[in-house]
Amino acid sequence: MAAQFGRRLRRGATTTAVAAAAVAALSASQAPAAPQSDTAAGDQAAAGATPSGDSAATGNSPYHTDLPPLNTPNKPGASVNLPVTGSAEAGIPASVLAAYKRAEQELAATDAACRLPWQLLAAIGKVESGQARGGKVDANGTTLSPILGPALNGQGFALIKDTDGGAHDGDSTHDRAVGPMQFIPSTWATWGQDGNGDGRKDPNNIHDAALAAGRYLCAGTRDLSVAADLDRAVLSYNHSTEYLRTVRSWFDYYKRGTHEVPDGTGVLPADTGGGTTSPFPTPTPTTGTPGGGTSPSPTPSPSKPGGGTSPSPGTSTPPATKPPTTKPPTPTPAPTPSETFGSLEDAGTGTLTATAGEAFGERVTVRAKNKLGKPLARTSVTFAVVGATDARFADGKSTVTLRTGADGTVTAPVLTAGEKTGVFKVTAVAGTTQPRALSWTANVTARVADTIALTGDKALTAAPGAEFTDRVEVRTTYKGTGVADTAVTATMITDAGTPAENDKGPYFEDAAGDPVRTLNLTTGADGVLELPEIYADDTEGTYTLRLTTASGATVTVELKVEAAPAA
Repeated sequence: MAAQFGRRLRRGATTTAVAAAAVAALSASQAPAAPQSDTAAGDQAAAGATPSGDSAATGNSPYHTDLPPLNTPNKPGASVNLPVTGSAEAGIPASVLAAYKRAEQELAATDAACRLPWQLLAAIGKVESGQARGGKVDANGTTLSPILGPALNGQGFALIKDTDGGAHDGDSTHDRAVGPMQFIPSTWATWGQDGNGDGRKDPNNIHDAALAAGRYLCAGTRDLSVAADLDRAVLSYNHSTEYLRTVRSWFDYYKRGTHEVPDGTGVLPADTGGGTTSPFPTPTPTTGTPGGGTSPSPTPSPSKPGGGTSPSPGTSTPPATKPPTTKPPTPTPAPTPSETFGSLEDAGTGTLTATAGEAFGERVTVRAKNKLGKPLARTSVTFAVVGATDARFADGKSTVTLRTGADGTVTAPVLTAGEKTGVFKVTAVAGTTQPRALSWTANVTARVADTIALTGDKALTAAPGAEFTDRVEVRTTYKGTGVADTAVTATMITDAGTPAENDKGPYFEDAAGDPVRTLNLTTGADGVLELPEIYADDTEGTYTLRLTTASGATVTVELKVEAAPAA
């Protein structure tokens, strides 16, 4: 049975106890107060409204509200290689931890300007799925059972109708958040990644999901070492300031120290297992009196000297609660039109054609513009190879994310064709809330032989009326590499200067055994071709055999017909 989330705190439904606990945790960890989202949806979420959800990675699905313990690990500089010690909450399952670190390394290589810390992925993974349900994954990193959020049917959550025919979430009516990083299917369709190199993009696989989350958080011009950019990134994942505070708490906690634990042994969220428990206490209702009435409130005793009042026997006066002294969040200014991504255009990409095994002569170049139509620098653009092809960018990558320069342009790495011929697509995608995509058709053509040569140097002779002892063997190549299945025409010619088919001298035989002096043949593996047997007629002399490829490469062979010397 698919594991589904139980009762979790939803946007805009925070109780006073939750808010107080969140403030306390943030104060203890010195996490900054959460700014407002850089989109209108963020403000709606903070006010308790329900946005459409189509611009958030999770569709603003519910999340686990557990907060880290207040006795946060405090081992600066040792968070990567800590021993297997420390509080249970600081333990991250081995496969899950490896996926977060692997995603960080991948982003450092392909989008270094983003500065993604793996602890941010760990914080999001904690609140979204409790680190894949405590690390319940197989050897490949795929969850042992699907992790599904509730149906986004507009009843307490966003309304998102089905976008994938139930392929990922098993729901053909409404979408659900899927997997350890809780992507909704429509977001996964754009941002899904193959993080473990198995040829699949599976939201239920922690390696695929962690890399996808990393690329999603790094979208646009975000530098996650800047607090405001990190806040925007988290709010794009779920438009809720309470969500941001919870993620920030775990992010700070994990930065202070973590350790690896075996898969399947991670600490589960308090609400796991049916949602019957809440991470915060619920007030006990007042007991009714016989007859259905309620107990009257205690009557305070007469005032004591000094103006105080004495409580009734057996009761206690709760301590006065001071109002929170924390300052309200400081809103992050919304980006100006000159800072906001507006469009993506081709910046002069030529025809993408290459011979199998060679680099394409052209590279895809695009230009990002802002809302005013001016070049926009530091915009993340993801280039991808799409289709049935083994063509790849540098280091065998099929997806690369780069940032535009000061003139708004960015050029994809050199693309190298594989052995598979035919057409495929190269795409470029930029933008997050309103992504823009461009695509180009690329074509890989088969190698065409540029050379044909003899593989041996033996003299080819025969007596009149006999057959030549040695066989003619040639090899066709393209830049030194053998080319199989190359069409070759072999013809006995009269004159190399003005060749025409000879009507006498050496010949081949057709299937019926009749003489023929022209054959159409094809090279085999590695471009090698061994010609059929050649026969001599009764006319002595020196003759010429010419072999020609379809591309025009030629080689001539000298054939001598002479009687054997007298004994």
